[in-house]
Amino acid sequence: MLKEFKAFIARGNVIDLAVGVIIGGAFTGIVTSLTNNLINPLIGIFLGKMDLSNLAFKVGGATFKYGAFINSLINFLIVAFVVFLLIKMINKVIKKQPAQPAIDNKEVLLSEIRDLLKQQK
Repeated sequence: MLKEFKAFIARGNVIDLAVGVIIGGAFTGIVTSLTNNLINPLIGIFLGKMDLSNLAFKVGGATFKYGAFINSLINFLIVAFVVFLLIKMINKVIKKQPAQPAIDNKEVLLSEIRDLLKQQK
């Protein structure tokens, strides 16, 4: 079982996924900081409040913090836009590489048989 686990971990897909998750976590922190420290104050200037995360309203005993939701929404939109740009860039790189035709084993074997038959005649 340990041998199978090592083979699983050593596969490229798992390592790529791990790197993506780590970079994604770091990128999320950067986007959160961007939203909280740059975008919110800019929006707050126009709304007359400096901190959007404190925006809330009360209904009965419940407090609805819609400012925190706005922060999360801005974070999501920034991350989604960056992912869109990355995918678009990756698609351009992939399109530039010529597609190599897949070699079918049957074709290879038939070619070898043909060549052997030609040599025998």
